[in-house]
Amino acid sequence: MDKLKQIYKLSPIALLIIVIFSIYFAYQCFEDEQTAKQQMTELSSQMQQLQQKIIKNNQIITDNELSKLELENQSISRQEQINEQLKDNDCANRLIPMPISGSLYNRAKSLRESANPSKSAQ
Repeated sequence: MDKLKQIYKLSPIALLIIVIFSIYFAYQCFEDEQTAKQQMTELSSQMQQLQQKIIKNNQIITDNELSKLELENQSISRQEQINEQLKDNDCANRLIPMPISGSLYNRAKSLRESANPSKSAQ
């Protein structure tokens, strides 16, 4: 009987401790959930910003490719015009001595390489 009375005396205290711990853990879970929601919002915002940057960079790349293609077409067109104009030119059809043509070739090659550093780095 004495043991039963002791159990009844301890039951409210144990119950109170259990309730306090339950409230504490529930509050911790609530705080963790709020923190997780805030982090998800921040990460979503960062993802949207990165997607916008990717779209912008892709547009820049597309524009650069179009410009490059246009410049290549202009270069081909001009080369064709030059060839057409030199076709009937007697001076253009004369042979150039090998040392001079080699020197001109090397000079043109070095100018092309200095104008396009990405290809010379490869």
